[in-house]
Order: sequence, then C-alpha cells, then structure tokens
Amino acid sequence: MRFFFAIMVVLAVIAAGAVEWASGAWTEPGPAALSGSQSVVMIAPHTKVHDIARQLQDAHVLNYALVFELDLHLHQMNDKVKAGEYAIPSKASLADIAEILVSGKSIQHKLTAAEGLTSDMIWKLVQADPVLVGPAGAAPPAEGTLLPETYLFTRGVSRAQLLARMQKAQEKFLAQVWPGRAQGLPFQAMADAVTLASIVEKETSLPEERRHIAAVFINRLRAGMKLQSDPTIIYGISRGYPLGRGIRESEILGATPYNTYVITGLPPAPICNPGKDSLTAVLNPEASNDLYFVATGQGGHVFAATMAEHDKNVIAYRALEKLKEKGDVTVPAPAPTPQRHRHA
Repeated sequence: MRFFFAIMVVLAVIAAGAVEWASGAWTEPGPAALSGSQSVVMIAPHTKVHDIARQLQDAHVLNYALVFELDLHLHQMNDKVKAGEYAIPSKASLADIAEILVSGKSIQHKLTAAEGLTSDMIWKLVQADPVLVGPAGAAPPAEGTLLPETYLFTRGVSRAQLLARMQKAQEKFLAQVWPGRAQGLPFQAMADAVTLASIVEKETSLPEERRHIAAVFINRLRAGMKLQSDPTIIYGISRGYPLGRGIRESEILGATPYNTYVITGLPPAPICNPGKDSLTAVLNPEASNDLYFVATGQGGHVFAATMAEHDKNVIAYRALEKLKEKGDVTVPAPAPTPQRHRHA
C-alpha cells in the first residue's frame, strides 16, 4: 500500500513538473523558420488538435507537439482552433501560434480587377487564379456588372463566389450613389448610367478629367448629337480587346450596335466595367458647355464648346504629333486615349 502511495506521489510530482515545464514553454521563442521570415501552414477543416500539433512540428513551427497540445488544454483553447491557411512567424512562441490559430486570421490573397476591363477579361483573371477553387461559370457575367477593385480572399473561396462578390459590390455602390445623382440627367435608368460610365472609363485614365468628359457626353446626349466615341467602335469589333492598329475609315462607318459614330444615343450595353470614379462622374458631371475634346498628346485632353475652337485644338494636336514623329519634341508618355481623337 505504501509502495502504491509512493508511486502515486512520484507520478503527481512528475505530472506537476511536466505541467510547470509546459507552462513555462508557452511563451518561449520557438524554432526559426526553415526559410524566410515565416512558415505557411494549412489546417484542414475538422482536423483534431493532436494532428494539428503534429503537423506544426513537422513544419518546424514548434519543437514538441505534445507540449503544444498540453498547453492548449491548460489554456482551454483546444476546442477553439480554426481551420485555415496561416503564416506563422519565425521563432513564434506557443502562445503566439495558439493566438493565430484561434483568431482564424487566415492568409489574405488578392485579385485586382482593374477599371476598364471587360467582364470577359475579369472572368479569365478569376479562372487563372491558382488559389481560388471551382469553376468560374460557363460564361462571363454580363458586361458592366462587376465593380473593379482589389478583392481579398482566403484559400478555399470559389471562383463563382468571388465573381458574385464583384457583382454585389457594384450593386451596393450604385445603390449608394444613385439617389444623390444630379437633376436633369438625360437618362432615367441606372443601367444607362453604367453604360455611359463605361465609355467615360475608356476615354481617359486621368481621374481629374472624368467629370469633364462625362459632361461632354451628357451635353451631346441632351443636344441629340452622336457620342462619337472611338472605344465604342473597338468594342463592336473586338469586344474590347486591343485592335493592335488604328481604326479604319470603313470601321468608323460600319454599322454595329455599339458604333456611336453611326447610332444616336447610348449603345445597348456597357463596353467595359467602369470604376467608382467614372460611375460617380456620370451621376454628377462637371458644369460645362463643352461638346468636344481631343487628346493633347501629353496624357490629357483639351476641351471645346464650339466646332471652330475644337478644329483649332485638333490642328494643334496634329502639329504636335508631327513634331514627335520627327523627334523635335519630347513629351511624357500619354495616357490611353481614343485612337482617332475625334469628337465632332
């Protein structure tokens, strides 16, 4: 009986020592990462704590799996660990590791859908992303229904989910800005605003110009003038993909539903996915009487209210282009502008 009691005492002392040792190890620095400043560990859903501890040891994130498992129990965190993809800093303590796993703050991946991309282009970006899972759908979303942004997501998010987020983001933004639109705009439907914003988006890459360019197109719509936007011609030919050449005279005269040199008013649908600035610009355009604009050759545009003034601007632009061809003038690389630079 005494022998049994002695054994129990010894075991209790050992257990107490183990607990004290594990407790002390809780805040001690762990091993250095095998490479770089962190180790990436993927914890699958429904993984048991024992297996998670072993996985972390195998990844050289901690030295003793059993100590980590014991510490999780001692700190009542064993049932709070969440699945996910985690970046564990080099030499992280057990306490640091536990906090990361319990917080559920998985690694954030990102995909940028730039302003002015078509839905087909964005759909292909989503398809090609190596972190997203599942199909992107049988076909791209409708043109102009995605909000260009940089989207953060964790591993395991599906391609269809991300595209749905882009659509909901646009719906939410439009719902916010539509009620505050200017009075007297020459369109009543939100869809028409998106279509016009897509044209503004393709006409300039300069945020400070968008409200002015929006004003020009809105003035032309009010006057019953054709919009004469080169990007609409391109969209009717290639669905927004670069032609790799200038627009031909036959294409300017070509009757497509999108060619605003031929049709009056807006095209039947957007020609790209406009960003927030362009959407805001068409809903609250700059106060202006201008009806024309032409590229300056230096990255922006010059505006005019009359044809006579516009013709002078066109002559000045062509003269600058000739000087550039001869190498007699050096100018900054221009922002993307219409290939013909004609709005008349």
